Amino acid sequence: MMKVKVFKIRLPEEFLYKDQKMLDDFLETHEIIKVETAFVNDECYWSVVLYFEEMKFQKNVVKEPKTVKYSAENEVLSSDEEQILDALKLWRSEKAREQNLPTYFIASNKELMSVAKYKPAKKEELLEIKGFGKHKIENYGEEILEILESV
Repeated sequence: MMKVKVFKIRLPEEFLYKDQKMLDDFLETHEIIKVETAFVNDECYWSVVLYFEEMKFQKNVVKEPKTVKYSAENEVLSSDEEQILDALKLWRSEKAREQNLPTYFIASNKELMSVAKYKPAKKEELLEIKGFGKHKIENYGEEILEILESV
């Protein structure tokens, strides 16, 4: 059975992180089928419509503990890593323009920094980075890995 949920991502900083976190948490726990985004100009927010399947949670199922994902925490980047980060940011702004999305929809600075530090070589390794779920990797994984190889 398909269901629909609408999120409002408000742009002012004081809401952005909270709204974004609610969306991320939802994406983590639901099987998303389709995403539609629209920018509401007069009120300055993104409307995100998610079509998802209701996941059936069986009772008494022991869930595997979630692995802790890698995230660069205020680490200093080497000059190589700085180069990778610059290339990733450039790619992100082009992607955002192309898809008419705000850049943080594609990846946050912290996520890009984590990629630059972690240097994944395969899509599976991207999964090990905080912020990269199946959806993001399906959409951008190939390109991110290509950038890492080319820098």
